[in-house]
Amino acid sequence: MSTLEQALETASQLSIEQQQMLIEILQRRNIESRRAEIARDAQRSLADFRAGKLKTQSVDEIVSELRQFLSEPID
Repeated sequence: MSTLEQALETASQLSIEQQQMLIEILQRRNIESRRAEIARDAQRSLADFRAGKLKTQSVDEIVSELRQFLSEPID
């Protein structure tokens, strides 16, 4: 039995109220993890920008590149 299956089996043995609490706790933890990931990415991006590794672009250039990217077929 996989770890996920074991976790689900254990969770199914909880009362409905405890299952709801577990869901809310997991959602909060997931949100916090995502925030931390975004903060790390932002710090790396700022460091790259300050180090001159990123080029500045106008809004028109950014929108044009985004449109081109979105129109490319997915492989």
